[in-house]
Amino acid sequence: MARLFGDWLDRRGLVPVRRAAVRSAGALGRAWGRVRPLARRLGASAWLTRMAVGAAGFFLFLAAGLVAAGAPVNPGSGDRTVFTVQPGQGAGEIAAGLERSGLIRDRFEFRALCVLFGWEDDLRTGRYELSPGYSSWRILRKIRRGEVITVSVTIPEGYTFEQIERLLEERGLTGPGALRQALDDLASRGDIPFLPLDRSGFIEPYEGLLFPDTYHFEESAGAEVIARTLTRRTKEVFSPELLERAAELGLEPFEVLTLASIIEKEAMVEEERAIISSVYHNRLRIGMKLDACPTVRYVLKKPPSQPLLYTDLEVVSPYNTYRNAGLPPGPICSPGRASILAALYPADTDYFYFVSKNDGTHYFSRTVEEHNRAVARYQGGSGGH
Repeated sequence: MARLFGDWLDRRGLVPVRRAAVRSAGALGRAWGRVRPLARRLGASAWLTRMAVGAAGFFLFLAAGLVAAGAPVNPGSGDRTVFTVQPGQGAGEIAAGLERSGLIRDRFEFRALCVLFGWEDDLRTGRYELSPGYSSWRILRKIRRGEVITVSVTIPEGYTFEQIERLLEERGLTGPGALRQALDDLASRGDIPFLPLDRSGFIEPYEGLLFPDTYHFEESAGAEVIARTLTRRTKEVFSPELLERAAELGLEPFEVLTLASIIEKEAMVEEERAIISSVYHNRLRIGMKLDACPTVRYVLKKPPSQPLLYTDLEVVSPYNTYRNAGLPPGPICSPGRASILAALYPADTDYFYFVSKNDGTHYFSRTVEEHNRAVARYQGGSGGH
């Protein structure tokens, strides 16, 4: 049997593997020479000892052959091929497809590897990026682990629902309207964390609930998987410590997201987030209107590049914090973790006003007189909070 197996390796052009096996067999022979006297002294059967050593040699030789079977079709190749494992395909069909694609040497060898490790039923469906430069072992491991092709998508902090929806569609992860439909389905089952039951006054009911982060989705993930992932990530950010802190402030998590979304739109530099938050907390504490320009821009869908007019501040909407005291009905964007923390841990200040200095930073004031002077200096007499 060993001779036949060795001839098979030769025909495969795997002479080095056969030589390695022969060297291993020689090593086993020498080991047998040392073990035999000891076995006799211990009273072990010579026949039994020979069987044990022979079995070890056979399995070593077999292992060498399996290693050879796993050799790449084209070692060193940098070519890439997209290979799809379809639902319901067994190890045999997968192996045949890999052979036809020129990714493995022999379907039977690949199947033997599956059987050896008991992985025949563990091969996962999906699209894989494979190469003829990969060994069969590597290909098998990738398929067993489900290392499918993924699409990486980064949702920037401060994106609105509309922007997130468009981004996912552009990346080919969802179709038109699919994200909203998936969220509607989740909401109907009560499966969106922090989503209020009454959403009648919202401009966008799912605003602020899709956490901005970098995600890696399978190409075939589907809108529901994506929607569930983004909303659950928001819940994960609210650790027990943060939930406890929100309760101390008398805020529900959804209200924290709402305040954080305004901070997200106002803060251009990291060190100002907590200070801006303190202004809003100070105003909320005494029932003073927030006068937050981003809430008006949200209602009017007016980008920062377009200046707000005094007439804009009169727009009738519960989101207009120039006309209504307290927080708006809901978030105006998806805030990041830094803004959520700022909303929960404001700086200790007595500021009630701030105005842009037109360089990404703000001037903070304690009194309206001081604020008006800052507005005149930085905005020519208009704008500010």
